[in-house]
Amino acid sequence: MKYIESRRRICHNRQGDMRFGMGDPMGVNREYKSTVFAKLFNDPDRLLALYNALSRSTLPADTPVEIATLEDVLFNERRNDVAFVLDGKVVVLVEHQSTISENMPLRLLLYAARVYEQLIDDKATYMKKLMKIPKPDFIVLYNGIEPFPDERMLRLSEAYEAYPGASMGLGGSLELEVRMVNINEGRNSDIVRRCKDLEGYVRFVGKVRSYIDAGVRLKRAVTQAVRACIREGILADFLKKNASEVINMLTTEWDINVAMEVWKEEAREDGLEEGRAQGIAQGIEQGIAQGIEQGIVQGAEESLAIVGLSMQGKTAKQIARAKKIPIKRVEDILLKWKNLTEAAAT
Repeated sequence: MKYIESRRRICHNRQGDMRFGMGDPMGVNREYKSTVFAKLFNDPDRLLALYNALSRSTLPADTPVEIATLEDVLFNERRNDVAFVLDGKVVVLVEHQSTISENMPLRLLLYAARVYEQLIDDKATYMKKLMKIPKPDFIVLYNGIEPFPDERMLRLSEAYEAYPGASMGLGGSLELEVRMVNINEGRNSDIVRRCKDLEGYVRFVGKVRSYIDAGVRLKRAVTQAVRACIREGILADFLKKNASEVINMLTTEWDINVAMEVWKEEAREDGLEEGRAQGIAQGIEQGIAQGIEQGIVQGAEESLAIVGLSMQGKTAKQIARAKKIPIKRVEDILLKWKNLTEAAAT
């Protein structure tokens, strides 16, 4: 199999060398969009240990691992947390989620297509001889606060529209199964304990939450959790080396979640008003439902896109021009974001 370079990917091999593509023409600071989980497991040895834990296998330490994670601009294009090829035989896509999304099979289908594009010479697909490709595995590691079982299998076919007129189909089909594993403290302990770094990550997040539950502000809670973990030998080397970055990354990561909830709530209110207006002409019940749904989705997506452009160094004027919206709206959204992050930091 011929592996090709992507202009937005850096591949690390076990010997530690790095092969760069053309680079990012946008000049974006990628640290803004990274997550603590992705940074921790951006390492072949840790990925092998994670795979062994999740698959309950014992692959040897010298098993070749190539990282193939998608690296794209924050909010503007798709990205995934971790993707890697194991011994040229298996391509594993791992997502870390703190919210439950029934659309993970669809998202991972899109990610997988892009990962395979990076791994395979597209000319080879026109060859007559069958070309072997790595088998895909899809994993979501969940550590949110919503109730969730130890494991659940999500299937792409569950999203398909029912079409009674073609119940037999034409004989072809597409299925993608995603294994969703709950890694909150006390859940799936047999898996978590098999990977020291995964266990450390679970304990670290648990400490952050315990401080927050005790009334400590977000940034201070993350800082105290970092110090406590270093003292107790939990991810000590990783946290010593990356302490300030981890604090900023996790604070930003959780700030985004808070911001999304605020924007969704505001969009919900806007949607109610829009729904009432539509209801006059279209029927009150139908209009309100449509208004709520459209308002929530469009409002949250617009706000996240504006924050993402701001993080890239774009001015409010440039963002307003690019998004074709009033500059006052851009300034209002950025001010809300600023207030949220400042509140979390105090």
